[in-house]
Amino acid sequence: MKIVKLNTRQFDKFASTHKYRNFYQSSMYANVISKFGYRIQLLGIVNDDNKLIGASLIVYKEAIMHYKMAYAPRGILFNYENEELVEEALNCLTKSLAKKNFMLLRIDPYIPLTIRTSDGNIININNNGNAIIENLKNIGFEYKGKNLYFETEKPRWEAIILLQRDIRDIFAKIDKRTRTKIRRAINSGVEIAKDNSKDVKQLYQFAKTKDNLPLSFYKKMCEEFGENIDIYQAKINTENFLVNSRRSYEKEMEYNEVLAETIQNMDLDDKERENNLNKKMESDKLITSYKNNLLAATELLKSNPDGIVIGAAMIIKYDNAAYIFAEGIDDNYGYLNANYLLRWQLIDDYNSQGFKYVNLNAIVGEFEEKNEYSGLNESKLGFNSTITEYIGEFDIILNNFAYNLYKKMNKE
Repeated sequence: MKIVKLNTRQFDKFASTHKYRNFYQSSMYANVISKFGYRIQLLGIVNDDNKLIGASLIVYKEAIMHYKMAYAPRGILFNYENEELVEEALNCLTKSLAKKNFMLLRIDPYIPLTIRTSDGNIININNNGNAIIENLKNIGFEYKGKNLYFETEKPRWEAIILLQRDIRDIFAKIDKRTRTKIRRAINSGVEIAKDNSKDVKQLYQFAKTKDNLPLSFYKKMCEEFGENIDIYQAKINTENFLVNSRRSYEKEMEYNEVLAETIQNMDLDDKERENNLNKKMESDKLITSYKNNLLAATELLKSNPDGIVIGAAMIIKYDNAAYIFAEGIDDNYGYLNANYLLRWQLIDDYNSQGFKYVNLNAIVGEFEEKNEYSGLNESKLGFNSTITEYIGEFDIILNNFAYNLYKKMNKE
């Protein structure tokens, strides 16, 4: 068994058909990341019959004294179920990297560990998952554990919407609160449209605070992935926003007056009166909300008569699936629920195009205890998402002296 360098054609041919294929393990992504401070290698694992049995994009930086730290994003692409083969292949790879002054290798194979319902209940288990973890640990990899949050390079949990179904059935199975937010966004004049011009500058304004990537990164993504990149925008039609806000306010005022009269009815028993009083209080809250919307809509129409873009998303189409790579909504308009409508539009569009699923990207693995990411989970899992839990991240130290020195210097 030996390690070889692959050219782009060899690598993509192997990677694009592998069981654990993903867009991070592609020459397109390699070309992107190589422009932002990383060096790259496309490596192959060849068996004794000179057959290519594994491959990976390796990205790396020099860390200290010409020693380098390597990372295989969502890799290595290999048959991890074969315990003996994994040990031989990865030992071969790590020895090869150590000879080239690499002091650490990080991997996070794109291997599902469990599949879960939107409330976190397990519906399918990878029977080989725990064995793979133990095997990698036995080889010498340090396992980062089954973390729940964002402690690793790539998220260990993702929300996925299965498609290729009747769109009405998909919508019917969405959580009631999420359906309500989608409708409210529509009624607020929010419109979602594919941006055929691929205005990366607009996307950057909304995604930069979340992803901490430069504008040039998104431009390079569009350049390398080409037709496999879509950009969608969320826009307020300010005229519709005003019309709909006025209609909602006036309709709720009428309903509120009816409730006020009903409460005064002396023939009501205590339970009926209490029930109507609760409805009146809820209506009072809605009136305040609709009035605020009406005021905001009036000002927005004056300042932005042609509408205003309030959010955007970049989608990567890969292997008949659509992945939300980056997204963001202007916090000033968060109350309009544009992010919910944006995701719904993606589901509708990609379902009509025959895609297998939409990957809504990262969530956290805590489904019971309230935490700082509960809102993130709610906004994605409310779509009746299927949750994929991945195997996780592993490190192996290739040069103890260099790595310990690196850690010591970075603590000081």
